[in-house]
Amino acid sequence: MTERIAALDWRGIAAELDANGCAVVNGLAAPETCAALAASYEVDEAFRSRIVMARHGFGRGEYKYFAYPLPPVVSEIRAAMYPPLADIANRWNTAMGIEVRYPSTLTEFLDRCHRAGQTKPTPLVLRYAEGDYNCLHQDVYGEHLFPIQATVLLAAPGRDFTGGEFVLAEQRPRMQSRVEVVPLDQGDCVVFPVRHRPVRGSRGSYRVTMRHGVSRLRSGHRSTLGVIFHDAR
Repeated sequence: MTERIAALDWRGIAAELDANGCAVVNGLAAPETCAALAASYEVDEAFRSRIVMARHGFGRGEYKYFAYPLPPVVSEIRAAMYPPLADIANRWNTAMGIEVRYPSTLTEFLDRCHRAGQTKPTPLVLRYAEGDYNCLHQDVYGEHLFPIQATVLLAAPGRDFTGGEFVLAEQRPRMQSRVEVVPLDQGDCVVFPVRHRPVRGSRGSYRVTMRHGVSRLRSGHRSTLGVIFHDAR
């Protein structure tokens, strides 16, 4: 997985993120990897907490946050994706006039989080059934956040479920919101902003607010892996 991620077209991924606010990596995870991660949801000791969305007004469905140590494939994806995404994140912060800069390795960044009391791992598995959905939201868990995250679809559209599209909403200053629906196949990974991204305008770059969610499942069951790079309080 580390070699596969290193060999990705990161220049193209950066260009897609700049232009559209998201980028899709096709076939990042093999079907057997997806099946194993989806099945791990039943192993309670692998997780630190379970959230039922309806209890908190988040939507319908549920998810579990992994405990440390993370499953090897999740840890590998997280560590391998971080360095090229940190380059993009630093460039974005420069464009948006944000002073925060991100170190070159995930270990260094997590050290920053942990020193601030953000010690709980945030990678998670989400599970949806017919009628479930995820409201538009941002995954912010403390003062220190990494501005880009990733989601891997573990189920197969059309076979395992229908509906349940990944959705991004972009709120532009003094303009109406723009919505992006991102089609994914099993094993595909979508990379997208956590909170803000820069957009180039006639007077230079300006900041837009991003939220993401999942539309209503029409049938079946849908599981996804969420890879968030900052830890939580």
